[in-house]
Amino acid sequence: MRTVVVGASSGLGRCIGIGLAQRGAQVALLARRRDRLERAAREAGGGTLAIACDVTDEASCRRAIGEAASAMDGFDALVYAPAIGPLARLVDTDAETWRRVFDTNVTGAARITAAALPHLAEVGGIAAFLSSVSASLTPPWPGLGAYIVSKAALDKLVDAWRVEHPDIGFTRLIVGDCAGGDGESQTGFNQGWEPELATELGSGWVARGLISGNLIEVEELVSVVDALLRHGASLSIPSITVAPRPHGKDER
Repeated sequence: MRTVVVGASSGLGRCIGIGLAQRGAQVALLARRRDRLERAAREAGGGTLAIACDVTDEASCRRAIGEAASAMDGFDALVYAPAIGPLARLVDTDAETWRRVFDTNVTGAARITAAALPHLAEVGGIAAFLSSVSASLTPPWPGLGAYIVSKAALDKLVDAWRVEHPDIGFTRLIVGDCAGGDGESQTGFNQGWEPELATELGSGWVARGLISGNLIEVEELVSVVDALLRHGASLSIPSITVAPRPHGKDER
């Protein structure tokens, strides 16, 4: 299975890229930070590719996808993992922040998909996009409005791609709380958050039951992605939800 993983220099994207390679896939890791990509590729082994790509730049997306396709003689699957989530109440979210969030979380996905489309169409491939429970399964989280709105837009973008290109398997992968792995594989989603505001809003998230206190083990998430990408062309899987299982009171 030849797979392109976008957003693979850190966090869940890195975990997925490395995990797929270690499960036997031929993988191209794409992200902006080449130094981190190269370390991830070495950890993944097996001839894993490290290709610099800025999802906010159309030319960079087309060049990176072309390089991956050339090196792997095409590809069968695409995983889009990049996301940014600044912490701010909506009233304090300026137009530049909205633009920056959508440029990565939504428009970046559109750029990459447009570049990858001919290669996926050639083989009846699969495209998976990481979404969030906060966009569709829970009430909005105060302070993450821009992120949540962008992920809801991403969900509709995936639906629109599926309608226009039914020969490709477009799936939104809704992911609950997961901390990623160790080191550079740990999610950096909350980097840059103002500590006082994070503490204040985080207490509200807990009080509203938005945070369960449990986490998905990242290897189990990777196994779900691996199985998703290996399903046959006769299946359509519009959406998958992966969430932490609540712990029972009697759990040992």
